[in-house]
Amino acid sequence: MRGRSGVGIAGCRADMGAETIMSTPFEWTPEITAALMALWKEGLPTAEIGQRLGVTKNAVIGKVHRIGLVKRQSPIKGGPPCGKRKKPVAQVIRLETLKTGMCSWPEGDPGTEVFRFCGEKSVPGKPYCESHCARAYVKPSKDKDKARRNAVA
Repeated sequence: MRGRSGVGIAGCRADMGAETIMSTPFEWTPEITAALMALWKEGLPTAEIGQRLGVTKNAVIGKVHRIGLVKRQSPIKGGPPCGKRKKPVAQVIRLETLKTGMCSWPEGDPGTEVFRFCGEKSVPGKPYCESHCARAYVKPSKDKDKARRNAVA
């Protein structure tokens, strides 16, 4: 397995014997950089590009960042906050359209045009939907409850 700059775990290049210590670090030549740019444009994963070029994926990411190639979406899919899908832009809930029974959880920066409210069906007797209630109303643990009572006494 190769480490940083194509160097093996023992500090040696994979094509050298374990007893030979690498004396010259990996260098991004114009040819290797051109190959990186072509593979990046093809949309290959950074690990695959690294394998083809004989470097680590982190070396690829670093070089891509330094030469300013166009960023790509992360292959790791992060879910939207609160475990629900975001509303399409067409369903923006503004203060003037917020009604009783709708979640009034604010979303975004109040100083921007995209500021809105959740708008999902609220939990009866609460101003928020189920997922936002879970965030807003956190039950204190017994240990924290005891500490709070001891601090007051």
